[in-house]
Formats: sequence, structure tokens, C-alpha cells
Amino acid sequence: MWRGLLLTFSFWGIGAVVLRATLIPPLVCPTVTAEAALASADEAALWIERAQRPDGTYLYEYQAPDDIDLGGYNIVRHAGVTMSLYQRAAETGDLRDLPAADRGLAWMTASLYRRDGWAAFQGPAGGDLQLGASALMLAALEQRRIATSDTSHDDLMRELGRFLIVMQQPGGAFLASWRLATAQPDPALRSKYATGEAFWALTLLHRFFPGEGWDRPARAVARYLSLYRDEAEGFDFPPWADQWAAYGLAEMASWPLDEDNVAYARRLAERFGFLVRVESQRRQDWWSNLVHGRQARAAGLGTWGEALDSLHHLASVDPRLAPLREKLAERAACAAGLLAGRQVTEARAADYGSPESVRGAWFTGGITRMDDQQHALSALVRAAPILAATKEERR
Repeated sequence: MWRGLLLTFSFWGIGAVVLRATLIPPLVCPTVTAEAALASADEAALWIERAQRPDGTYLYEYQAPDDIDLGGYNIVRHAGVTMSLYQRAAETGDLRDLPAADRGLAWMTASLYRRDGWAAFQGPAGGDLQLGASALMLAALEQRRIATSDTSHDDLMRELGRFLIVMQQPGGAFLASWRLATAQPDPALRSKYATGEAFWALTLLHRFFPGEGWDRPARAVARYLSLYRDEAEGFDFPPWADQWAAYGLAEMASWPLDEDNVAYARRLAERFGFLVRVESQRRQDWWSNLVHGRQARAAGLGTWGEALDSLHHLASVDPRLAPLREKLAERAACAAGLLAGRQVTEARAADYGSPESVRGAWFTGGITRMDDQQHALSALVRAAPILAATKEERR
């Protein structure tokens, strides 16, 4: 009998260890300093600048082993990459990226569609208007304004903001596309990304123009995101991991948030914290792939870092979320460490036929896409103050 019990307990013990290792993995993170995070962000920005074409567009997708430009383009991602360059300037005060960012902006301003007092970024190919492209173009202009205090684009910012409001529904939700054929938004098309992008852009408009009522549509979408979006748009495992929503909530930190917004922020913190915890266990080997899944591409891990950076700011301002601040700092630091550790260094780049096309980028299966650098850059540059503050607190 004792032998049978011992065998049973042994199986339970082994099972508990396996369960702990697979479902509740410990956090295993490379250490990174604020200085190293900023240096990594600098390398990402330099990759973007080297990959920029004379017309202001960027290398979209690149295969390193064969040194092949894979072609393709996406105007939403163009706006996002341009935004990240301005964001680096806004966060650090270093304006060296402005010429490249301004070339990216000029490409967008040359492809605007205007109607009834609003403007949208259409792109040179024409076609229907994507909410996400205009929202991120607006966010890029807002980051530029933070970095430079230049007010010359204020009217355009308002025009783009009015387009976002045209796309907003009475309950706060957004439709994703304006149909030129019908001269109205497509009622059947929504986007899991563009709603959060529009939310953040509207909150920043309120920062610059506080007396103009931009807070009303921002609060409406905050309520929709907090209470209804996951069910209304059919997300199976709520909350949807929306880093743009985290950006918007952080911008609203001093408005302040209502209790539903705070509860939503807590759920986002749990989701992003869990994602980084699992990612910290992943390695590039068959066992890790089997047990934990493949490593996330930088465009994914970077968004998790961006969200944690934003939520940490929110927890630093709103006392209702203050108990989460330490854990959010820990997870944000982990995401930054993982990103810095996976970036191609100058030494590793020397092994490739075109080192300057590889250095400073992140690759998955030998391929990088421009938004890998965008999201990693944003996460790293915004994690740096958290890393610096944590170091100071531990002295």
C-alpha cells in the first residue's frame, strides 16, 4: 500500500512541477539598464532611417539570409513607424530623427483626402479611407508637437481628429473604413487595432486643445473599450491585448478615469503581464516551442512592452492602481530586456552579406518587417525612465 501511495504522490509531484513550468512559468528576464535600452532604441531608429527611401517610404519587409527586399507596403504601418521616430524625439529630447520622420510625414501629407472640413490619410494608391492610417498619422503629428512645440500642423491635427469623429458610432465604437463609393463609413467593417489607435489620438488632442471638446469622444470610446468592446466584437479571451487602449488610458490618467476604466486597466495589466511572463520562458529550441510556443516577433513583444510602460505611468498617477506599480515596472523591464537581448548587434550583423540591412533589427525566421522596429523602439524608449527610476529606488 505504501509503495502505491508513494508512486501516486510521485506522479502528483511530477505533474505539479510540469504544471508549474508550463502554465504558471516563473519570470526569467535578461537584465537591461536604462542606458542600454536607449542604445537599443537608437539602433532601431537608425535601421529605420537607413531603410528609408528618397520618397519618404520605408523598407517594408526584408529577408536577411538572402539579402532580399520582399516588397509590399502598408500605409497604417507607415504612419506607425513615422510616429515611433517622433515619439523617440518626444521622450528623449534628441531630435536627430526629425529629418527622417519629416520625410515620412511629407509622404502622408501628399496623400490626403479632404471632405466636409475633415481630412484623412488615403495613401497614393487611393481607395477607401482606413481609420487606423489617419489615427496613427494624427498620433505622429502629436508626438512631433510634443518634441518640437511646433504649432504649424495644428489645423491638420484638428482636421484628422474630425475624421475620427465621423467614424465614431453613438456608443463610442469606431468603424474601420470610409467607403468612397457610398460616401459614408462601412457599417460592417471594424478593426481590433484602429479603435485603440483612434482613442489614443483623441486623448492627445484634448491635451493640446483642452477647450475644444475632444475629451467627449475620447471618454465615449474609453467607456466602450472598458465595458463593451470585447463582447461586441467577438474577442474570445478578453480583454483584447490592446496596447493603444493602454496608451489612451495613460493619457487620461489625470482627467481622471472612472471606475470602469480603472477596472479595465487592471484587466489589461493582468493580460500583458501574463503575456510577458510566458514570453520570458521561450527559447529558440524544439522543447521550448513544444511547451511554451514559439517566440513572439518584435512587433508583438514590443506592443506588450508599450502597454506595460503606459500602464506603469497610469499606476504612478492614479492611486487606485498604485498597488500594481511595482509589478508593472518588473514586467516592463522584462519586456525591454528581452527586446534588447534579441536585437541584432553590430557583431552579429557582420556575419551577413549586407550588415547595415541587419544591424539594429529583429528577425523572425530570417525576416523582419518595419513594424518590428517600430514597436520595439517605442517599448524600449518608454521603458528607459522606468528602468532608471527602479535603479534609483533600489539604492
